[in-house]
Amino acid sequence: MLRQLHITGLGVIRELDIEPAAGLTVLTGETGAGKTMITVGISLALGGRGGAQLVREGDRAAKIQARFDAPTGAEEWAEDGEVILARTIGTDARGSARIGGQLTTAAALAEMGSRLVEIHGQHQSLRLLDGATQTAFLDRFAGSQHVERVVAYRAAYSTLLAARHELEGLAGAARERERALDLLAYQVREIESIAPRSGETGVLQSEETRLGHAERLQELTDAAVRTLVDDAGASDLLASAARGLDAVAALDGAAGVLAERANALVAEVTDLTHDARAYREGVAIDPGRLQEVRERIGALRGLQRKYGATDEEVVAFLEQAHGELVSLQTADERLDTVAVEVAVAQERVAALGDAVHASRMASAPGLAEALTSHLADLGMPGAALELSVERVDEPGPVGIDRVELRLRAGASQPLLPLGKAASGGELSRVMLACRSVLADLDDVPTLVFDEVDAGIGGQAGLAVGRRLAQLAVTRQVLVVTHLPQIACFADLHVRVRKDDGEATAEALDEHERPIELSRMLAGMESSEHALSHAEELLDVAAKVRAEVA
Repeated sequence: MLRQLHITGLGVIRELDIEPAAGLTVLTGETGAGKTMITVGISLALGGRGGAQLVREGDRAAKIQARFDAPTGAEEWAEDGEVILARTIGTDARGSARIGGQLTTAAALAEMGSRLVEIHGQHQSLRLLDGATQTAFLDRFAGSQHVERVVAYRAAYSTLLAARHELEGLAGAARERERALDLLAYQVREIESIAPRSGETGVLQSEETRLGHAERLQELTDAAVRTLVDDAGASDLLASAARGLDAVAALDGAAGVLAERANALVAEVTDLTHDARAYREGVAIDPGRLQEVRERIGALRGLQRKYGATDEEVVAFLEQAHGELVSLQTADERLDTVAVEVAVAQERVAALGDAVHASRMASAPGLAEALTSHLADLGMPGAALELSVERVDEPGPVGIDRVELRLRAGASQPLLPLGKAASGGELSRVMLACRSVLADLDDVPTLVFDEVDAGIGGQAGLAVGRRLAQLAVTRQVLVVTHLPQIACFADLHVRVRKDDGEATAEALDEHERPIELSRMLAGMESSEHALSHAEELLDVAAKVRAEVA
């Protein structure tokens, strides 16, 4: 439960510290004293939204710390069995969040806080008017097996939507697919008809150069051969030089290296002459082949202008086009497959929707009966709640039902949708009845109520106070109230005051409580009777608390 709440720099609060009771803690005070700002602080500590406008004027930041008994699974954050949630909001809209002194996110605070505290205010009461909220309430009441069915239905419905979306996309793209098929098929045929090979253009360009200059190449090669082999040519001169050096080496062995080099040159010239003649024979004047090469190069460059700058890029484009072509050619098969998937998903959604509908129909009377019994305890005799579960034509995200909570505010009143039948006070009591039912369904240890007394007073206020006292037997309950009929049931009564624009909070002892209750009553009756009435309220509350303990 919440052990301690410390707030600084928030709204009218400069610095405030509260240690709530294990049972029912009430916060009272004049309008504008800062009571609601305390619940805002709790909300911020639990990861709720907050902005720079909440920071007290003159302060740089609002800081909230809430110390709780550590819930199961929070061991990594806990110390000595407790965990501290902390939040800071600066005037520059920057802030920080911490759990157990470790930096974290507001989302992590919210996840942790959802296991620790549930806050109910006017906003939560208005949420009861929403059909989705009413449906979720019925589902929660129907039990864990029903919730599993709802989860399975939602998953199946999500699968159905995805399959329908894909089917619509495939069907809508059919015409575009045909155009793409025609284009890809043409591109593939064009490239395959030429059948480029990697590096082919470079090879052909070399061949084109050789064929285009064949005559000149022959002339130059012939001249070179003649220079080597004609009389007194390079071959003869080198042979003569080699013979002379051989003679020198015969007389002086030190010249042997020179002779060897000369003879090597003679051999090299002989090989060079042979190879040059062979090259000359290979250079053919072939106008027909030259034309073929040039046409081939032109075809390859035509592909490169469309599909890639090189032979390699054109080949890669062909492979990609092949893959896309196969994919498009099998699209009709995928269309048929997805159509089957849609049909299967529709059947599953229908089956699960029927199961969820049947479970809701079976649970609705029990929930209505439980809520109605709580309304009687909350000062609404003759009132009744019913849950209408109507099948709809088209499945939706939460099922095939329209769930509507209907209220008969009195025995002679018509049964109407909750939003049309309930006044503000009645709506608050319906919300409290719902919370009372949920108390048996969840294990949230701390409940916070703000504006639960909206639109009620007198005996209805006592009934609400009695119900809050009953909740406080098994839960820690914090209530912000203007009603003495509710405040009298407190295990801990905290008075909030504002002096010189600064809110303070103090726990009242048994002598101070009647005085505060009489202050709250003073606007309803003459002050001379207020203190006596306050004592009576405390006596009534003490008896009720003894009964429900």
